[in-house]
Amino acid sequence: MPEPGPVERLVADGLLWTDGGRPRTTSRWQASVARAALRLQAERAPWKDLRLPIALAVVERYPDLPDEEVARLIEAILPVEEAELAGVRWPAAAGG
Repeated sequence: MPEPGPVERLVADGLLWTDGGRPRTTSRWQASVARAALRLQAERAPWKDLRLPIALAVVERYPDLPDEEVARLIEAILPVEEAELAGVRWPAAAGG
């Protein structure tokens, strides 16, 4: 059986859920990103890119993953997080 993709892993781990065929972030994930952003702010990190708190949240949640897998998870959740923050309404997936 093939390994689940990054979105499937994030759903299985309770960080994403699907709504009408589109991925959405869970409150668990939102709290992880908020903690990461607060930590960056407290450390006076000069960041303005959403990828940094997302990367920090992923690394804190999955500290033992290889870099390649961390990158895949970040790439999978970044557009979902951007859509959530922008209030974008995605079209429903085909067949769903």
